[in-house]
Amino acid sequence: MSEALSSIRNIGPAMEAAFKNAGIENADALRDLGADEGYRRLLASGHRPHFIAYYVIVMGLQGRPWNDCQGQEKKDLRKRFDAIKASIVPNQNGYDAEMERALDRLGVVKRKKAKG
Repeated sequence: MSEALSSIRNIGPAMEAAFKNAGIENADALRDLGADEGYRRLLASGHRPHFIAYYVIVMGLQGRPWNDCQGQEKKDLRKRFDAIKASIVPNQNGYDAEMERALDRLGVVKRKKAKG
């Protein structure tokens, strides 16, 4: 029997559920796909892009803590993350890579509602 996705370091219940939603059912399947293809499938299934989530997966597949990602390695992973985001076409959940890039260039961020 294959190991649960949560057996991979840094992957908890929420990420495990997201992977299953993307059709990646177990740890062996994710290891076979690798971090980049696994994350691409997450985005294609409607998961919102988030750089930290991406490098958490990369670090986890290497057996490293998520906060071990620093310096040039982190810069290189950011380039890979941006390339993965750019490769995803708009899907049924409304993610539009071109719009995301344009908003990033403009520095536009979604504002949070004030509490209270």
